[in-house]
Amino acid sequence: MDILENYSLKNHNTFGVDVSAKYFAEVKSLDALTQILRNTSVQKFKLLFLGGGSNVLFTQDFDGVVLQLNLKGISEKILNDNEVLVTSQAGENWHEFVQFCLNKNYGGLENLSLIPGNVGTSPMQNIGAYGTEIKDRFVSCKVLNLETLVVEIFNHEKCNFGYRESIFKREGKGKYVILDVTFKLTRKDHLIKTEYGAIQSELKNLGIENPTIQEVSKAVINIRQSKLPDPKVIGNAGSFFKNPSIPMEQFLEVQKLYPEMPHYPNGDLVKVPAGWLIEQCGWKGKQIGNVASHELQSLVIVNKTGLASGKEIYDFSTTIIESVREKFGIDLEREVNII
Repeated sequence: MDILENYSLKNHNTFGVDVSAKYFAEVKSLDALTQILRNTSVQKFKLLFLGGGSNVLFTQDFDGVVLQLNLKGISEKILNDNEVLVTSQAGENWHEFVQFCLNKNYGGLENLSLIPGNVGTSPMQNIGAYGTEIKDRFVSCKVLNLETLVVEIFNHEKCNFGYRESIFKREGKGKYVILDVTFKLTRKDHLIKTEYGAIQSELKNLGIENPTIQEVSKAVINIRQSKLPDPKVIGNAGSFFKNPSIPMEQFLEVQKLYPEMPHYPNGDLVKVPAGWLIEQCGWKGKQIGNVASHELQSLVIVNKTGLASGKEIYDFSTTIIESVREKFGIDLEREVNII
């Protein structure tokens, strides 16, 4: 396996930030991965596993070893007339995996169409959209313990999923690398979810009344393409911030000042759209230097000129956080992983 030195990561992060890794290697098998991790020269350096680079912001060169996990392959195990287990290797592209399932008429992931990134990183942040999250269909994932180099199985409970997070972003951060992920999907009695976002109106535009899972996917793709910038055209990492959940008491105080504020009660907490908060602070479409808030979706920060540094993007996001805090007293949290 080739280990490359002073390797540019510009084409390995969707922000298109021009940073370098001290060392870089593409890993295509578990054997190759364990071999490189046993290398005493490699063990001297910091380690970073990179998937599709769609949820990461490099603020500086990485003074260590970057390993791009490129494990490929999809397998299926039919459980009964209506259920199937589908296992994908970590290096498979997420959207292509969803389309593979839809082509087999396997339901459950269609609302997650066109989310950027690879399958292996999907459980880390419990990716979600339009009323569906990874945890809804997740069965287990195979991981490599980076300390013992032993392969372990993490079931649903062990992953400890939360809103855009899991054990892999908290106490397990940097301790494991995900090798494959298994989902339980439906073969015929599909649970169609159209009540979230603009799915119903998009289906109406398409002239569809009783949608199939494939048609729900098409509607989701249309919606995402209409309001989210393509990273291949303009650098971005999708939603940069999480939607904050605040205590009911705090929400009621803020609502007195802003009665039109959209909100979604969830037990003792109330979820507020981060995009709305950012837009109310005047950030929609606003540009500072090489960085801007997207003109159609203020939740998305873009590398407007293609020349932005990671620090520029980070500082831009900090200014947004401070602006929202000052106006609403609500703290935004970054969804993107900062390196």
